[in-house]
Amino acid sequence: MTSSFYPPQRTLMGPGPSDVSSRVLGALARPTIGHLDPVFLTLMDEIKELLQFAFQTNNALTLPVSAPGSAGMEACFVNLVSPGDKVIVCQNGVFGGRMKENVERCGGIAVMVEDAWGEPVSIEKVAAAFDEHPDTAILAFVHAETSTGVQSDAKALCALAASRGVLTIVDAVTSLGGIEVAVDEWGVDAMYSGTQKCLSCVPGISPVTFGERAVERIKARTHRVQSWFLDMQLVMGYWGGDSKRAYHHTAPINNLYALHESLVMLQEEGLAAAHARHRHNHLALVAGLEAMGLGMAVAPEYRLPQLNSVLIPEGVDDAALRAALLNEFDLEIGAGLGTLAGKTWRIGLMGFGSNERNVLYCLNALEAVLLRQGAGITSGKALPAAHAVFGKQ
Repeated sequence: MTSSFYPPQRTLMGPGPSDVSSRVLGALARPTIGHLDPVFLTLMDEIKELLQFAFQTNNALTLPVSAPGSAGMEACFVNLVSPGDKVIVCQNGVFGGRMKENVERCGGIAVMVEDAWGEPVSIEKVAAAFDEHPDTAILAFVHAETSTGVQSDAKALCALAASRGVLTIVDAVTSLGGIEVAVDEWGVDAMYSGTQKCLSCVPGISPVTFGERAVERIKARTHRVQSWFLDMQLVMGYWGGDSKRAYHHTAPINNLYALHESLVMLQEEGLAAAHARHRHNHLALVAGLEAMGLGMAVAPEYRLPQLNSVLIPEGVDDAALRAALLNEFDLEIGAGLGTLAGKTWRIGLMGFGSNERNVLYCLNALEAVLLRQGAGITSGKALPAAHAVFGKQ
């Protein structure tokens, strides 16, 4: 007979999911109620308000899609892209490629603007693409590229799109809660995120927000949205906020309890404080890594504090090292993807997991395994270097 499943207690420092606090895990265990229960409808309204706070927006169409971040991505594209629409897609990592796939599956035409993995999206290249394709309908880009640890200038890219009369779709899966996200100030038309990164909630929900121009485009569609489940005109009937809500799907009740709790925690800390915490822990981690003799794959001005891309030293067995960290230290870090596979590690400091204990634990474990592999690193320097940064707090 199969017995109950009890997972090991890991320290999650990869590209996601991130560590989940006991408060959020406790929220998951609360009694399940109906998805049309009046009490649950009140919770839905609170979640919308808390997401508006996190996104820094007054958009009425702000809600959690009942599926992971990839569904949030698809929700934005299937609702805004119609057959024949031209979409400039910026790719400087894995997830720009997924945007391209979404455009093409919607029948749109993807105009690719490509930058090297490890570099931000080039504003100049995007401007040139607009000049070459003046009939562009949408600009799509990733704010925080999870595959590389690079931040692009979302404010400048949205301003450029607005100057050309073009809508924007922005991937904020790894940025929301970790670095500044300002939907209304930047003029973002559609943005999606995920719960398992800097919000430190369980995976399986994707917050999205659509501005007025995006909503107008959705309402003006002449071609039916290819996804019934993600059709915002249908979903709005459930999440719209009117006193009478239309049944659309059975929402993941307990996961939404967890999201509510994680957003309450973000509100309690404050966005500025959360961003500062992520940055401070990032600086301590980088100080320790560099004191050890390891290099970073991304220039300082473009680095994500919540996703650190580290160069793998010559002669180190990437897979064996990550396996040793997992098996001996219950510590998960991420492998490189795409062109960076086998060249980098991705070390996450996201949400609840962005703390001093995790920084020091990761440095200590990483040094121990690297020394065992015979890597040419400097021992005994990483922890003092990190402590020196923490001492400046």
